[in-house]
Amino acid sequence: MTAVFAAPSLPTPLATISAVDPGADAGAAAVVTLCRVSDDVEPPAGTPSGWVASAGAVAALAPDDGAGRWLVGAGTGSGKDWRAAGAAAVRVASGRTDPGALYGASGDGPARVQVGLADGHPGPDDGAGWAALATGLLLGSHRFSVRSATPAPPPEVALEVPAAFRDAVERALVLARATATARDLADTPSGAKSPAWFAEQALESLASVPGVDVEIRDEHWLAEHGFGGVLAVGGGSSRPPRLLELTWAPAGATRHVVLVGKGITFDTGGISIKPNAGMADMRTDCSGGAAVVGALGAIAALEVPVRVTGLVPLAENHVSGSAYRPGDVVRHYDGRTTEVANTDAEGRMVLADALGYAVATLAPDVLVDVATLTGAMKVALGVRTGGLFATSDELAARMTAAGDATAEPWWRVPLSAGHDADVDSTLADVRQAPPGPGGIVAALFLRRFVGDVPWAHLDIAGPARCDSPHEEVAKGATGFAARTLVEFCAGHAS
Repeated sequence: MTAVFAAPSLPTPLATISAVDPGADAGAAAVVTLCRVSDDVEPPAGTPSGWVASAGAVAALAPDDGAGRWLVGAGTGSGKDWRAAGAAAVRVASGRTDPGALYGASGDGPARVQVGLADGHPGPDDGAGWAALATGLLLGSHRFSVRSATPAPPPEVALEVPAAFRDAVERALVLARATATARDLADTPSGAKSPAWFAEQALESLASVPGVDVEIRDEHWLAEHGFGGVLAVGGGSSRPPRLLELTWAPAGATRHVVLVGKGITFDTGGISIKPNAGMADMRTDCSGGAAVVGALGAIAALEVPVRVTGLVPLAENHVSGSAYRPGDVVRHYDGRTTEVANTDAEGRMVLADALGYAVATLAPDVLVDVATLTGAMKVALGVRTGGLFATSDELAARMTAAGDATAEPWWRVPLSAGHDADVDSTLADVRQAPPGPGGIVAALFLRRFVGDVPWAHLDIAGPARCDSPHEEVAKGATGFAARTLVEFCAGHAS
């Protein structure tokens, strides 16, 4: 039956971005000139009357010697503005935004686009600004598709970058590719994306990255080792669960970070079935696991001097005669038992197994899980900010700083002690979906499985998906958290 479902060709092609000296002639067939809002600098010649260089605003200029030309606004030059400008630049030159056409493509080959600053207009003020521009350029070219028609290839972009900021640009491109990987895995339709497919695709995507070991554990291994939460959630599907374990262990590393990502490849809600409205979006319920896969590739590519293990428990939460039920008691890897109240609270069930496994077998210095866990967090924080829970102020500050550095904002939510007793069960050790504020009690449930290990929980139910495109983010899976995880691990070396 799987042959009836269309699978994307991955990875999604991205623009090729190379640095050139400011003012160099890169022989491009399309030229994009970036302008900042300024009262002190004259607009470039030919600027349409009334056009304002707000972030991402586009104006078409008359072609010059056959080359397409556009102005793209960079606003006041904030990081957000530079990301918007980069995304708009690559989209307009690719013919994906009006006005625009695919200039310079030869046959099936890509167009060559040069991106530089208008005379007299200041570029980014620091490496972070240049990194934001590069992030926008690369991720603005990402266009996930399962269409039958072959899309035009993404352009080759020559970005005018001062030599002092080229390292920042190159690093930003590595992090942006991690986001693109996460988007691809999360956005793939679930007809094609079984737990086994996800695991094999992760293996394939990391095969070219030196130093990352990949282990895929099947349902038999999970049963032998007591992963009751993963098996219960995955038991209702004809496509059995998996555990993906990724390891980056550079020589001399003295610190060990374990990243755990929720990998629900589709979520019907199980017997506690979801309403139809919005269920199609549940293909992205593996966004946490996708972020972990993307992050591991970037961590290895950057040769971060920290041992990092990624765990992705993978399951499809389906409805059948073998599905787990409200009222069941499940035994997890660490021996704890959970009373099931709602089969649609499946993410915490699979995470509990993986967290317990990490504590018992991997000796982490810090443990971080990331998951599209609760609709409550989306209600509380909206769709552009992730929820952050942490067992210490220092850990919360480190994670927040990593998010600030990568344009992925987090808001700390308390692990409210007053609700901790709500997690207790009269039938089992804990109950899976206690009453109370949804995001908080879910985090308190997970905390029961981390022991004394410093732990952060990232709830990305809101920002993992996008319905209203903005800056470098298109509709669909966003890849949110992948860059934060890379930055956090890099900062953990000290």
